[in-house]
Amino acid sequence: MANAPILSLKGVTKSYTGKTGDTTDVLGGIDLDVEEGEFIAILGFSGAGKTTLISTIAGLVKQDAGEVLLRGKPIDGPDRDRGLVFQSYSLFPWLSVQQNVALAVDAVHKDRSKTERAALVRQKVELVGLGHAMDRKPAQLSGGMRQRVSVARALAMEPEILLLDEPLSALDALTRAKLQDEIERIREEEKRTIILVTNDVDEALLLADRVAVLTPAPAAHIGQIFDVTINRPRDREAMNDDDHYKSLRAKIVNYLSTLNAESSSVGESATALPGVTPLDLAPPPKAYREAGQSAVKNRYLEFFKLDKVYPTPKGPLTVVEDFNLIMERGEFVSLIGHSGCGKSTVLTMAAGLNEISKGGIVLDNREISAAGPDKAVVFQAPSLMPWLTARQNVALGVERVYPHAPRSERRDIVDYYLDRVGLADSKDKMAAEMSNGMRQRVGIARAFALSPRLLLLDEPFGMLDSLTRWDLQDVLVEVWNRTKVTAIMVTHDVDEAILLADRVVMMTNGPQATIGKILKVDLPRPRDRKSLLEDPKFYEYRQEVLHFLAEYDHGPAAKAA
Repeated sequence: MANAPILSLKGVTKSYTGKTGDTTDVLGGIDLDVEEGEFIAILGFSGAGKTTLISTIAGLVKQDAGEVLLRGKPIDGPDRDRGLVFQSYSLFPWLSVQQNVALAVDAVHKDRSKTERAALVRQKVELVGLGHAMDRKPAQLSGGMRQRVSVARALAMEPEILLLDEPLSALDALTRAKLQDEIERIREEEKRTIILVTNDVDEALLLADRVAVLTPAPAAHIGQIFDVTINRPRDREAMNDDDHYKSLRAKIVNYLSTLNAESSSVGESATALPGVTPLDLAPPPKAYREAGQSAVKNRYLEFFKLDKVYPTPKGPLTVVEDFNLIMERGEFVSLIGHSGCGKSTVLTMAAGLNEISKGGIVLDNREISAAGPDKAVVFQAPSLMPWLTARQNVALGVERVYPHAPRSERRDIVDYYLDRVGLADSKDKMAAEMSNGMRQRVGIARAFALSPRLLLLDEPFGMLDSLTRWDLQDVLVEVWNRTKVTAIMVTHDVDEAILLADRVVMMTNGPQATIGKILKVDLPRPRDRKSLLEDPKFYEYRQEVLHFLAEYDHGPAAKAA
């Protein structure tokens, strides 16, 4: 007879009532059994109720109906048998690493001696690789190190079940990979039962025994559970060559895409786009056009021996060195590399927002020396006026570049692009009332509405969960397919880089970062995620980028003498 599960959820529901009396059904009947020592990943869309579910298991939220059983007994509030790690670090800033962990140990292990408690604190801090930082305060730690302290604190409670609520989603890709390895090592050494809430398919496949997918809101339930039968230990690069991994990844991604398609937000527009030329794109004088005519298509954008040097108290610091790139008109390039490799520095110089130390950037036969609407930028944090509506935010730019167009045509341009990014019903909503994903849609609409010569995207989806990212990638692909604007996108996401780009430009680590490798993406357009996953070339490209990033995992390669 099989052992009884350590944790069992039966018909768990949860609703919330707002100030206006409206009821939102968050969990619509969750059924899940977790075996002792099992690692379960719960994968779902933003707003699908993942955090409500994990908080219910932790005992922080009381379900409306159904049961949450631990070893066959109903849970009654939070307890030491369930250790929880949140997305945010929630450490006391005035306490050291040792003191933050000791606080939890002293609260739950009162029956142990002072020496035993101190030994437990040290053991768990060393387990997460922070033995050298015992006396540091949180302000002296990186984001990844602070999250390790949270994990050590939860483990020091010696829980039967470790609950991880998107603990890595706020971290950059390299730090995230290192902490994923840390969690895998803890799973192996501690043999704990672990439940991880995540929105990252690769993270789930790297760590879990089973992946449970939540259906989108409202009234989320577990739509499908996938068994991850990939042998351990699992290596990121090696998995990319594993046919079973590729097949399982495709199944999960296609299932999520099917769920997502039911509420797809790539919009059609009833408004016709006026054929008016923006002021800043009016043709230059005839003699200038004739002088530059032959080279414009093939050398539309050129980075020539580009350097960026910042003064520091210890002397000049070269962040970017000898960056050379030529782009054709209508080409889409992804710029990828680890944090601090100068990707955003290159982008802001191309936008005219950051002074060039040496070399130059030439766009459409004109040297870039200042910012302007001919170079549209979409940043990671959408820079909207919070007191204006979506329509008013986009109109600010449109009125500047189309001053000669009738008001009705300017309005049509604004409406057309807001429709295209799926905001047809939210044009008059204030930016302050919008989610991050909606605000980023406004930013994308505004950028395209300027009809720029150059579109610059600085990790525009970096603050969003990976499933909202997919949605906005689809929006970006669809609108770009219509405009074919020359574009550069900075990203940490390998799949995103390949999906969107004609070429992936890989940067070495900083300082003195430069181009390490350029990958030509020979995949047919228009592209979609499903066909991409079925193309063997996609995994070859993915492997090439992953291998490059792995080479630069531990810092810049030694420069030739």
